[in-house]
Amino acid sequence: MVHQGSTDTAMEPYAPLNALKPFTDNVWIVDGPEIRMDMGPFRVPFPTRMVIVRLKHDHLWVHSPIAPDPALFEAIETLGSVRYLIAPNSIHYWYMADWQERFPKAESFAVPGLKESAKRPFRVDHVLEDDARFEWEDEIDWLLVPGTVVSEAVFHIQASRVLVLTDLIENFEPRRVKNWFLRLLLRLAGATGSAPIDMRWTYRPKRRKVASQIAAMLGWHPQKVVMAHGKVIETDASTRLDQAFRWALKWE
Repeated sequence: MVHQGSTDTAMEPYAPLNALKPFTDNVWIVDGPEIRMDMGPFRVPFPTRMVIVRLKHDHLWVHSPIAPDPALFEAIETLGSVRYLIAPNSIHYWYMADWQERFPKAESFAVPGLKESAKRPFRVDHVLEDDARFEWEDEIDWLLVPGTVVSEAVFHIQASRVLVLTDLIENFEPRRVKNWFLRLLLRLAGATGSAPIDMRWTYRPKRRKVASQIAAMLGWHPQKVVMAHGKVIETDASTRLDQAFRWALKWE
């Protein structure tokens, strides 16, 4: 379950929020409000971020839609027509229904099993599974990293060589975390530049496939990396990715 955060945030936000931020040509990121996710007895704070890519014919591809905002909707509509909505992993889907309501003609894409497991239902038009093929693939590479609890589809924008991840790297900046105990937990969890340790365990049962997919992803040789949580990577991407995915590559 997702709960909208209060104005008293646990982390310094990547302001301005709900605003289009040019990242590379035809790629924008939008940082959204902080949310709290139920994890056992706790509500854990997370910043939110989505990615928008303008494809040919001014079709917009929207990755991990954030909380709906009327002014943001209007700004996005000036870029082109929202054609594709992406639920990239088993966790990042909560606001898909809101975006489908605003853009009813947009096609939706989700990882396998999410249609059945989603706690907030939404329409799934296409499943991001290995044998599937989609019309945006001539501009965006993709593959699925399969897990038990969490599976994640990763994407590579060919023209700008941007890798789009969700939780396979969480790059929280401890200096932006206000509570010392939360800073400690993030460091211990490995969420300051890699996949959190608990998430790695969801991939372990399928480790050979995971290692193969991660290696294929690194073979795209991206120059920049965007993830849902934390600081984006704009320089030395190859080295940073090799470091971030040591846990997976050792399974090869």
